[in-house]
Amino acid sequence: MVAIIVHGGAGTIRKEERIPKVIEGVREAVLAGWRELKRGSALDAVEEAVKALEDNPIFNAGTGSVLTLDGKVEMDAAIMRGKTLEAGAVAGIWGVKNPISVARKVMEKTDHVLLAGEGAVKFARLLGFEEYSPITDGRLKQWEELRKKLVEKGETRHWKKLNELIKEYPEVLRSTVGAVAFDGEEVVAGTSTGGVFLKMFGRVGDTPIIGGGTYANEVAGASCTGLGEVAIKLALAKSATDFVRLGMDAQAASEAAISLATKYFGPDTMGIIMVDSKGNVGFAKNTKHMSHAFMREGMKEPEAGV
Repeated sequence: MVAIIVHGGAGTIRKEERIPKVIEGVREAVLAGWRELKRGSALDAVEEAVKALEDNPIFNAGTGSVLTLDGKVEMDAAIMRGKTLEAGAVAGIWGVKNPISVARKVMEKTDHVLLAGEGAVKFARLLGFEEYSPITDGRLKQWEELRKKLVEKGETRHWKKLNELIKEYPEVLRSTVGAVAFDGEEVVAGTSTGGVFLKMFGRVGDTPIIGGGTYANEVAGASCTGLGEVAIKLALAKSATDFVRLGMDAQAASEAAISLATKYFGPDTMGIIMVDSKGNVGFAKNTKHMSHAFMREGMKEPEAGV
């Protein structure tokens, strides 16, 4: 029973007119992945689905990534194969169009799991990834407005103040994209993000942390979205697959993982998508919205929503 699910980030979409665009974006992404999945490869399906999300500037990954406190883009991405536990990730990478593809090359071409910063950029150039600026005019304008607000209040050094901005502007400050697929043989999970708007330079979230925001093994795979520090502290993606190992299906495990996040860190913090090795899909959130779309064998059209 082959299956694929994608997400476009958890949080609150305050502008109602954006919702159809977001839903269409995840729908297109899951169809891009489904085409590859029908050819037999969950690995290709996850990469193509995440690339579609990275290329859509409405999402905070690849093109359209949010800016750091000092006005730069530092992106994170990871991909993992459940059958072999092979994994590749990049953290704080810039100047590339599709970080998920660089992460896959880390998995396939190196003996390492995670490359960061300048080293990740050098590796990408070595493998032929061309220079690319993911900064959009919209993100630049948002950065200027939000940074001015922080500077005027003298709050640039305090994460708790940044969290107040996150509450005020959740749709632009917090989101990630991801995909999980099962091709009948293995589960693969992938995640990509621009991080948190106005994050400190050098900050790395959960996305490239294997077990934190991205994880796959022989029983299930998971991709998380929300406050990265929460997912890291709970090893949330790995914890979600452990729930499957204990007998839950993907939906029950997703709900259990979000219950765990809510218990320790409160509501409005996390979202998760999953696929298990029986082809079940699951998703859960403790935020108002989380755009998602999925396809399973036997479905003619994706199911998508927020």
